[in-house]
Amino acid sequence: MSPSPPTGGTRATILVVDDTPDSLRFLTATLEHAGMTVLIAVDGLAAFDLLDHITPDLVLMDAVMPGLDGFRTTRRIKADGRFRHLPVIFMTGLTESEHVVQALEAGGVDYVHKPIVVDELLARVSVHLANARVAQGSQLALDTAGRPSFAVDEDGGIGWLTPLAADMIERTLPGWKPRDVRLPEPLAAIVARLQGPDVPPGAQASLEIGDRAVECTFLRRTSAGQWLFRLAERREGDAERLLAERHGLTSREAEVLVWISRGKQNREISEILRISPRTVNKHLEQIFEKMGVENRASATAIAVGTLSQ
Repeated sequence: MSPSPPTGGTRATILVVDDTPDSLRFLTATLEHAGMTVLIAVDGLAAFDLLDHITPDLVLMDAVMPGLDGFRTTRRIKADGRFRHLPVIFMTGLTESEHVVQALEAGGVDYVHKPIVVDELLARVSVHLANARVAQGSQLALDTAGRPSFAVDEDGGIGWLTPLAADMIERTLPGWKPRDVRLPEPLAAIVARLQGPDVPPGAQASLEIGDRAVECTFLRRTSAGQWLFRLAERREGDAERLLAERHGLTSREAEVLVWISRGKQNREISEILRISPRTVNKHLEQIFEKMGVENRASATAIAVGTLSQ
């Protein structure tokens, strides 16, 4: 009985690199029947072209190909930081132990012998897909250590949370516990909006809770089908205090800069702060001088960078 396809809400994408048409047809049919999406490349150069546009979940690599063979192709793939953790399974008719060692030294995680046995192939693919997803989630968590971060799947189920994220959610939304498999409803609602098809990385949404706001920032979607987010807790006046401290601004200048960073024009700022447009312009002149910039766009970029830290 063939192993079940990997679960997790998304179809795994497999890149098959093989120069033999019969092998490509067989592997495509086998993997698609198991519920996976298959990309094909007939040589190493074609594989690199594909990898410039999409990152698969796993690569099946023919060891022996004309021109750039599977060993050299894999070494080049692994030399690229984007694909360091991409699992590569070699397919080879070579049976000498030195060839197996060569495959592993090139960066392969496993190998299957030709002619391929379907059950064996699917079992190995399934295991390495699962391992890669766990490793990628752990790596992302480590990369964001010290920042309240979490990941959810396509349906909003929690993949993982950093301790800081769990603490913030539990503290600001009483009744939720870190053992829960889903986010509390108010936070889940804004996360769902940020999972929209046209939402770019860096997009934010805020959840107002009393005198504070929890800001949720969409960071990226991983090849393992997870959405990665970062949380930040803001209290009224935090942004102004941070900008004033970081850039040597007065309280009023910091207020003006906050609204500039939010895309407001001078007339709108004058109405919000109840000062004249002329006064807004004078504050802007002082802001530019203190920040060492020449225009509004530069000041905005620096302010956004400061507030996102």
